Amino acid sequence: MKLKEGIGWKAAYNEEKNIYGAEVVFQGSWDLFEISADIFNKLKSNMESGKAEEMIKTGRRLYSHVNDQCSPPYTVILDEDYADYCPWMADSKPIGKKWSKELTDAAVELLDSQKENRKKGRRKSKKTDSKQEIE
Repeated sequence: MKLKEGIGWKAAYNEEKNIYGAEVVFQGSWDLFEISADIFNKLKSNMESGKAEEMIKTGRRLYSHVNDQCSPPYTVILDEDYADYCPWMADSKPIGKKWSKELTDAAVELLDSQKENRKKGRRKSKKTDSKQEIE
């Protein structure tokens, strides 16, 4: 596992699975993203946090924890495999209310910002549906 870290962000390369992930943290809230090798290679510990955040946020969102003044804390898990991308999250438990799978799926289908999650979400749903049919 290769790790990089800067102010307000952290990134990892999971050599076993050949995947890259990153986290952006701001005032008690955080987001996890799948990023490309190119983005990972461009991240430097001494770079401006805004620049790193901008690059990381071009990736596919995996997980969001929101803790702002607008509502009680809540968590949205868009990809259940988020800990493969961001291993420091492996033992963490979602804080606050966790969106249901149905609400998350609806948001992925409706929000243009989540179009990268549609294909993976549908593929996982088909696997889950197939397992239920077999049992």
